[in-house]
This record gives sequence, structure tokens and C-alpha cells, in this order.
Amino acid sequence: MVAGLKRIGILTGGGDCPGLNAVIRGVAKAAMSGGLEVVGIEDGYLGLIENRMRDLTRLDVSGILTRGGTILGSCNKANPAKYSLPDGAGGWTVRDVRDQVVRNYALAGLDAVVVIGGDGTMSGAAELAARGLNIVGVPKTIDNDLCSTEITFGHDTAVATAADALDKVHTTASSHHRVMVVELMGRYAGWLALHAGVATGADVILIPEIPFHVDKVADYCVKRSRGGRGFTIISVGEGAAPAGHDRFVDRVIDNSPDPIRLGGVGKFVAENVEKLTGLDSRVSVLGHIQRGGTPTAHDRLLATRFAYHAYELLTAGRFGRLVVQRDGKIDSVPLDQVANKVRTVPLDYPLIAAARAFGTCFGE
Repeated sequence: MVAGLKRIGILTGGGDCPGLNAVIRGVAKAAMSGGLEVVGIEDGYLGLIENRMRDLTRLDVSGILTRGGTILGSCNKANPAKYSLPDGAGGWTVRDVRDQVVRNYALAGLDAVVVIGGDGTMSGAAELAARGLNIVGVPKTIDNDLCSTEITFGHDTAVATAADALDKVHTTASSHHRVMVVELMGRYAGWLALHAGVATGADVILIPEIPFHVDKVADYCVKRSRGGRGFTIISVGEGAAPAGHDRFVDRVIDNSPDPIRLGGVGKFVAENVEKLTGLDSRVSVLGHIQRGGTPTAHDRLLATRFAYHAYELLTAGRFGRLVVQRDGKIDSVPLDQVANKVRTVPLDYPLIAAARAFGTCFGE
């Protein structure tokens, strides 16, 4: 074990997802078995900013492998470089509180921190590592959009949840001869809508990487209706947009480092398909149910493998790195290699070619 490593922290940042507790458990149990003290940092970077931390025991991290969410809490509004505070006049003022984070890290006696999060969290981790904090990152996001890793834990569970929803609307679409549009999360990447759509045999899949033409989608729905199928299932990622049109924004959160909240493309597709075709069309927005629930066995195993490799990096003194999976093997890359980058679906991704061969419409 690297000299001087005695006390480590763990935090979960950004949006929650299934498998976070599995990583907390894996890192904490391995560290405790290795004689290290483990500190839980509450609500992501907010805990480092506000100095809210607590020592963890084996009892704290026992029995949490199968639980969704995170026992430490999370926050997607606490970017230490751009931390928003009320200005007293009904607005917000932005401050750089990274020096405060560094002080609280030292006051807590931490020798290193395991940061579990997505692209925004890892961008913050890279900035703090540059200021001297010993950090090891573990990738999580249901969106599967983190660079340098072919998979993130939480994605498999979200795909299973989305696929279950698509399966369920299939029966009501068939009964009422409707076009059923299901809007899924994913932000600026289409992994979730694509994987769930292919897994359920969705007739139309709309993703951010492929601008769509709503008239093409409408024509496809009419073709299916006239061909005797009588209904159409559409899987659409929240970041998808018609060709020449900006992405649909549901709202803007002024005090968030990533203020844009996407949403509305599903409604747009359903309304325009009905207008163009006369076919009854409905939209379901799956929302945060995709973030919840018990992680799948795949995500529990992946989270556990990630956690153990994070512990190996800690004890080897290999800080400033992110645990990843590449070619099916667990590895690591420098944090700054993934900071401020998004991994989108390549247009030559084999699953897109397969779906096209099966007759799936991408609105092109």
C-alpha cells in the first residue's frame, strides 16, 4: 500500500442511478479490510463545500448491494468551480469555492477521495485533482455517455426499466390501433433510447445523433397502418431533434452548472404524427423512474468490479484516474481525458445497422 494512505472519502455526485450503493459498499469494505478509515461525503460535492461528512462503519455499508439510489445522497447543482448562492435579491451569484473544498479535504484528514459520477462530476474531479487532491473516479450514468469507457453502471438497469415500459405500451397501442411515443432520458446521447428500442422491437427509434424528419416518421406510421399492423411504437431520446431544429428544452435551472433540462420532443412527435396522418397518437414520458429501483445483476457486478479496481488504484497511489471498461476488461485512464466530453452513439455502431436491416425507421 502506498505510504501515508490512512483515511479516504467517498462521494456520489450528479444524478442518482442504480448501482451507486454497490460501489460504495465495494470500495468501503475493501478499504476497511485493508485497514483504512472510510468517510462518507454527503450529497456529492456539496458535502465537500459545506464540510458535511461522516465516518462509515461496516454496518453502514452492509446490506446495500441491492438497493437503488445512494446512502450518501447526491446533488447535481454543486459544481465547486461555479457554485451558485442566493444573491439576496431573488437571483443567484456564482462563486469559485474550490479553495474551500481543498481546505475541507485537509480539515477532514482525507488522504484521497473516490468520486463516483458522470461527465459533469468527473470534470469537477479533474479540476480538483489539478489542485492537489488525490482522486480516483468511478463512472456512473444511466445515459452511458462518459468517454473512454464502453459501459457505465446504471445503464443496464435503466435499459431494463425503459424496455419494460415499451413492452407495456405495446399492448395498449395494439388494442387501440395507436401510435405510442415513449420519451426516454439520455441527454445528448442516444444509447438508452437505442438499446431499449432495439430490445423491444420498437418500430421507430429517434436519437440525438440522427436528425429526423417528422414527415418521414408519419409516412412510416401510415405504411404500417395500411399494411395491417395497425399501430406503431416509437422510442425517442430526450435529446433527439428534427433536422434543422434545436433540441427541445423543458426548462432552465438557473442555479445549476448544467442548467438545460431537455424534454418535449415526444410531445412534438406525437402531435405532428397525428396531425399529418390522422392516426391516434399518444406520448408517455418515462422520466425519473429510469433512475430508480433495484440494480440488475449486471450492474451490481460491474459496480463491484469498478469498486475493487478503484481500491487497487488507491492503494497503488495511482491518483487522478478514472476506472473504465475497455474491450471487456477493467482498466483506468487519466481524469482529464474524460473531462468536459460526451460519448455519443457512432453512426457506424453495429446495432444501428442491425436495426435498419430489420426495418426500423430512424426518421431519415
